[in-house]
Amino acid sequence: MIHRTVSSLYTPRNERGFLGAGHVARTVLTGGFAKTDPFIFLMDDMLDKTDDEPAGGPHPHAGFETVSLLIDGEIKEMLESMKKGDFQLMTAGSGTVHTETIDGSTKGRLFQLWLNLPRKDRWVTPRIQILPAEQVPVLEKDGVNMRLYSGTLAGIRSPVKNYTPLITAEFTMKAGVDTSVQLPARFNAFLYVISGSVQIADTQINHDQVAWLDIFDTQEASDLTMQAGENGVRFVLYAAEPTHEPIVSYGPFIADTQTEIADLYKYYRDGTMKHIATAPEAQKLTF
Repeated sequence: MIHRTVSSLYTPRNERGFLGAGHVARTVLTGGFAKTDPFIFLMDDMLDKTDDEPAGGPHPHAGFETVSLLIDGEIKEMLESMKKGDFQLMTAGSGTVHTETIDGSTKGRLFQLWLNLPRKDRWVTPRIQILPAEQVPVLEKDGVNMRLYSGTLAGIRSPVKNYTPLITAEFTMKAGVDTSVQLPARFNAFLYVISGSVQIADTQINHDQVAWLDIFDTQEASDLTMQAGENGVRFVLYAAEPTHEPIVSYGPFIADTQTEIADLYKYYRDGTMKHIATAPEAQKLTF
């Protein structure tokens, strides 16, 4: 079996977030879409908002999916509040509006990923899937706790439906413990360490570091073996099948052409693009 190793390692830097004071943000993905496909963008948002002034607001998306995981704390929003361990996947598809307005004090850490849709699915009907923390499949064995938010891994499966095959799993491992999981060798994959450290092959990945795994053009499975450091480790693993299709990215939209981007802005301005809260119940799934 193919054994995965680390191909690149880096530490994203802190930046001032768009919500102002009390918002620290990190741009986690680097190198351009050709390298990160199908992952477009991942923000690590650390919020410690202490005032009652509303921040954020409604905004549009189209052509991709937002994948949101609340790592710690609680984010109280007008429409889409989340607590630690909650997971949401919104398929923007043909275009939708959602609201991220925080109208009071809140403290939490949110990972929000932009995931590309295959061209054949880019304009699907928008939908949102909500997987509450208490419904997340969990595997606990020999000092390893794995929470599986999306995909299939280590013999368990998430109920979340995917257009782009996606594995999202959070691992907590006790000091010195090792474990192995199998994932498709063709999946682009990286992990982001929240605390502690973990060893993969001859590379140690420390707190706040991002490690990309090598990738192979084969239908075979691959083995990922990990060993926790002396203080244990907590990290999130993302792995997904590349689309191998170029994209056009502008503002909140992903498309195949600049003409489509212009059309999306027109649809948003003229009110054609509806809010995800108004979607039919069949397009709002809570597990």
